Amino acid sequence: MATSDQRRREIVVGLVATPPDYPAQVVARLITELADRLAEQVDADVRWTVREGWGEVAPRRDGGVEALLDDLARRRADARWDVAICLTDLPLHTERVPLVAQTSTRRRVAVVSLPALGLRQLRAVRAAVPGLVGRLLTDASEERVPLVGWAPAELAGQVAAIRRVVGETDAGELGYVASRLIGRVRLVTGMVRANRPGRALLGLSKLLVGAFGTAAFALTTNTIWQMGDALGGLRLAVIMLLGLTALVTWLIVAHDLWEKPDRETPAELARLFNLGTVLTLILATAVSYLVLFAGTILAAALLIDTSVLEQTLQRPVDFTDYLILAWIISSLATVGGAIGSGLEDEDTVRAAAYGYHPEPGGWRDEKDA
Repeated sequence: MATSDQRRREIVVGLVATPPDYPAQVVARLITELADRLAEQVDADVRWTVREGWGEVAPRRDGGVEALLDDLARRRADARWDVAICLTDLPLHTERVPLVAQTSTRRRVAVVSLPALGLRQLRAVRAAVPGLVGRLLTDASEERVPLVGWAPAELAGQVAAIRRVVGETDAGELGYVASRLIGRVRLVTGMVRANRPGRALLGLSKLLVGAFGTAAFALTTNTIWQMGDALGGLRLAVIMLLGLTALVTWLIVAHDLWEKPDRETPAELARLFNLGTVLTLILATAVSYLVLFAGTILAAALLIDTSVLEQTLQRPVDFTDYLILAWIISSLATVGGAIGSGLEDEDTVRAAAYGYHPEPGGWRDEKDA
């Protein structure tokens, strides 16, 4: 005898990640809870089944969404899903404003641009995807799947400064776009979040080793002590900024991280990719600098006795002098770190480039499983 669960209508929802890198990680976290959220927010009388994959859905780099929706619709039809939602880390645009999400009732698919959601991407996706699924099912089904607690502006309510735009040629096309100013700021910060600066930081281990080696050598040179004492705070700050700028520039040039416009990558998208790459590297190198600075302070305090430093500077010293010493040495050591970065694994460093998407290990399309 069939159970009540077996008698319930089944709706299969496909979650697609493109490219299969950071979006795949978001999908993996969302898939474990999406069925329960759909039952709670869309229809509790439906047996929800959630599938994950990526398949032939290509990461479209032209900044548009129509071709991506077509790819997704074919993927949905091949897999026999009822609806499909695509999560992408590509920045999408429509009429030169950031596109956060787009639904297509005719194709029964929707795409969400993760960077357009800003910093709290997983939280926003958790809140938005059930509403997008409900919208697709409500508009596409003659049975009119009821929506529980779902308002037409569900995505606009989750992320500020987002408005809905209905397609001009197809009433079933519904887009969510952000404002030009706030939306672009949120898009850039979201791109840095999606690019995972922590990965870039961990990938520059040899850079830190080279910088620490340079710092250790500089600590034994009393000429550096005298330079630090003679330079003012402004000049030390300029030296620090020049060192960090040189390091970021060297990483980009030496490892070919600069995205160039071509037939597949428009100039606007290339600029966004490069901005995301530069900001990611700035954040990673800034954290590396702070780690180097803290390590240099500790080494200076352990290796340089106060009396020796006083004899060199010919005046009483305090902890501030150790801070200044660590400041100039850390700034100079970043140049040595740039040399060390040339020893890094090419794929490790290239992971900091926003347009570079290595396929993650241990995650594959269900269709190929």
